[in-house]
Amino acid sequence: MADKAYLDWPFVEPRHRQLERELDAWAASQLVVPHGGDVDAICRALVKQLGAAGWLRHAVGGTAHGGSADALDTRALCVIRETLARHAGLADFAFAMQGLGAGAISLSGSDAQREAYLPRVARGDAIAAFALSEPQAGSDVAALGCAAVRDGDSYVLDGEKTWISNGGIADFYVVFARTGEAPGARGISAFIVDADTPGLNIAERIDVIAPHPLARLRFEGCRVPAANLVGVAGQGFKVAMATLDVFRTSVAAAALGFARRALDEALAHARTRTMFGGVLADFQLTQAKLAQMATGIDAAALLTYRAAWLRDTGVRVTKEAAMAKLTATETAHQVIDAAVQMFGGQGVVSGATVESLYREIRALRIYEGATEVQQLIIARELLRAPV
Repeated sequence: MADKAYLDWPFVEPRHRQLERELDAWAASQLVVPHGGDVDAICRALVKQLGAAGWLRHAVGGTAHGGSADALDTRALCVIRETLARHAGLADFAFAMQGLGAGAISLSGSDAQREAYLPRVARGDAIAAFALSEPQAGSDVAALGCAAVRDGDSYVLDGEKTWISNGGIADFYVVFARTGEAPGARGISAFIVDADTPGLNIAERIDVIAPHPLARLRFEGCRVPAANLVGVAGQGFKVAMATLDVFRTSVAAAALGFARRALDEALAHARTRTMFGGVLADFQLTQAKLAQMATGIDAAALLTYRAAWLRDTGVRVTKEAAMAKLTATETAHQVIDAAVQMFGGQGVVSGATVESLYREIRALRIYEGATEVQQLIIARELLRAPV
């Protein structure tokens, strides 16, 4: 049984506790994610299932457009991602990508854009994707080269995007491209590009150690209506960063879910694994490791739910979200590695719970800003503060 004491912390409100109870019960009885198989089909089915059950309503903002609240609730996102990650990594992925893919529309889209896309995302009828990274511009977003040139009442996109989650199965992509209003970050805009738009091609499907739909996209003379511009031309970098400030904190929550599951598995194993006339839990080395695991998880959870609470109260959380993401993902990696070690040979058997968690957590230390990038963000924010 996972430790749920965090639900009693002052960062969390009664509605979030109720949300966790309902989702945890639903996931335990309804959520079955097979090991192996067609990952695209599994993710499509999970989006449908999460939408039908109403959970995706929390991934979009605005009750008028299918959302559960008037605005994105960061703490609800974190509670949901932590709970889903504890049960099944692909379920967490399916939920998170609906939110991230539609996040720019929730935060900065026009009423027409919100009406056209958000209800379908909330129902699970449309799969969303967030297309920011490029082959030569991952961590350095301001260096992206994909270009969008205004041509009458349209923009024409040319370039590539890579590491795009839901690439190949998404119904639409929010694409960030250089429109040239100013150098660097001030000359980027965001566009909604439907998957069937001529000139948008799936250049490559990418396989990674924790399988999920991932692709490299190519835009060649891809014409999109000017009405698909999200927000203001030249302000796309701000749109991207505002979206990441919400969902970067939820990455930390997903890492907590993986870590809590690993600790649960380690505790159960330590109590029952016989060794030298006793059980593994009898040894002080084991007890010290379990103590480190639990302490690290609580420390990461405090940073995570602090960042979520601050964002929900209207505070800019670039630094706090970076601290949460850095600490939670690095801690979860350490916790899961310790669990694998505790299981010995059983811990590296393909399909074993801790082996799956080991593969799941590795990517979280990279995507939505690698650990090293989070360190740079935190330092930059500290140096900007008045002396």
